Amino acid sequence: MDTINLAKGKKVYFASDFHLGAPNFEKSRIRELNIIRWLEYIKKDAQVLFLVGDLFDFWFEYKNSIPKGYTRFFGKLAELSDLGIEIIVFSGNHDMWMGDYLSTEIGLKQYREPRTYKINNTSFYVGHGDGLGPGDYAYKILKRVFESRISRFLFTWVFHPNIALFLGNSWASHSWAKHEKEDDVYFFVNKEKEILYSYSKEIESKQHHDYYIFGHRHYKLDIEINANSKYLNLGDWIVFNSYGVFDGNSCTIEIFD
Repeated sequence: MDTINLAKGKKVYFASDFHLGAPNFEKSRIRELNIIRWLEYIKKDAQVLFLVGDLFDFWFEYKNSIPKGYTRFFGKLAELSDLGIEIIVFSGNHDMWMGDYLSTEIGLKQYREPRTYKINNTSFYVGHGDGLGPGDYAYKILKRVFESRISRFLFTWVFHPNIALFLGNSWASHSWAKHEKEDDVYFFVNKEKEILYSYSKEIESKQHHDYYIFGHRHYKLDIEINANSKYLNLGDWIVFNSYGVFDGNSCTIEIFD
């Protein structure tokens, strides 16, 4: 368990599912500038910033090259890091092939699997959320294949970067269409059918956490698991512009307007 001692007047922020790069340059740039405005807004009282996956619609690092773009976003993260704000990144299913670029250049901490944090006297279980919970067995198999060293090695050495990024962005674009259909994706109906709620209940039955924080699902949710525990889904920056904030006492989902 990682421990964070929150200073007086400071806060912890959570955000996920920026999907920078999608669905095209123009819309991605608008979203990027909005995210940068939010980062500027929170820097006054942020002590820790959790970025909980799918920052990019597709990301793949070669040893000596990365996808072009996102200069303003990277510059803002570097500014926050230089100010002493701790930034913790969880890769998601769209950017699972992150290497050490962000950690080396900006000083971020990077993780793939969920982790437990003790922030003051409050416990958090944080992760992107893909491949967790019941069902979705086809993706869980695919995830293991994609995350294998063999797959990464082959993708690196078989494909020229232009081809690799074309293939990766083409694959990512298949999931983009559903993100623009609000009636299919964004209107949450039944918590018992929400896989990350079920996963949080399962973990809670084994070990208590005050908050379970996930992205991935593109829902904006704040659901009680029991009297002392909640599942929060951070929503996204495609429709909601939503984020989580912990002020030392409670954690809530907010909207950046």
